[in-house]
Amino acid sequence: MSTLTPTAKRNFAPFASQDSSKQTLIRGVALAVLSNVLFGALYAYSSFLEPLSGTQVFIWRMLMMWVAMVAFLLLTGKMKYHLNKLANLGGIKQWALLVLPTPIFLSQLWLFMWAPVNGQGVQTAMGYFLFPLMMVVFGCVLFGEKLSRLQWLAVGFAALGVASEIFRTQSVSWATLWVCGTYPIYYIMRRVQGIEAITGLLVDLTLFAPLAMLYLWFVAPSNLALVSGSSFFIFMLIGLGMLSVFAMSTNLEASRILPVNVFGMMSYIEPALLFLLAVTILGNPFESEMLFSYGLIWLGIMFLIAHGVKQLRKVPVIAAKETSA
Repeated sequence: MSTLTPTAKRNFAPFASQDSSKQTLIRGVALAVLSNVLFGALYAYSSFLEPLSGTQVFIWRMLMMWVAMVAFLLLTGKMKYHLNKLANLGGIKQWALLVLPTPIFLSQLWLFMWAPVNGQGVQTAMGYFLFPLMMVVFGCVLFGEKLSRLQWLAVGFAALGVASEIFRTQSVSWATLWVCGTYPIYYIMRRVQGIEAITGLLVDLTLFAPLAMLYLWFVAPSNLALVSGSSFFIFMLIGLGMLSVFAMSTNLEASRILPVNVFGMMSYIEPALLFLLAVTILGNPFESEMLFSYGLIWLGIMFLIAHGVKQLRKVPVIAAKETSA
């Protein structure tokens, strides 16, 4: 039996609510940072799998992700939970909303593995720099989210950096446009439907797994023979699948629990890593004129970090004020 009086319970409630909100925010930020670091590692992964092409690495990645995810859900006993979630979807409209963003997801992961080994690494990284800006726009327009002064500064400097780079090159790569133009749609649709990260990812991978197997069997049988006959490739592809599932699930979970504008701004970490990997490990071309554009973008990231620190410090103060009132 509880020993708290009704008055004590009311006074304690704001503390519990604020503490829960802070823990959720910290958890979401931690998941977002972790997923971005893992995506950075995956970006360079395909360079270690030569002579496989970017498309072939993508095919193997999707297949191994599916195997890793199904094995994980079966071993942990969580498969039934996610299948029940899907069984509870009501009607054709809900299933259409579930399946509709899958091609976007697949095309993005193909580009992610293809670009770094085909000279489009820097251009793809630019698309990921634009992606958070688009997420911020979606958050403001669709969900009525408000930006703080520091967030506006972060968006402003990042937008100036991107505009400077576009002005310098007088063009925008198709890879850049595809990332920033379609990826936000995937995240927004998953968020609106309220599908859990793992459930949505399971659907995406299950839909593509048969196509991946048909490709390896009929289109690239020599590739299948190469991989099956090499313990190195088998080990690397298993690792690719496990790392991919972990990266994608943590990223989608972060997108579900964080406000859209916070998640979008946190996503600047990934393109920064992708850019560094593209011009160092992968040897993609970098021009000194890019320093000005990317310097502005990094300045925007600094304002974002300052905003995050300020928000975390404000939570206990807010709780105390609400309690005293």
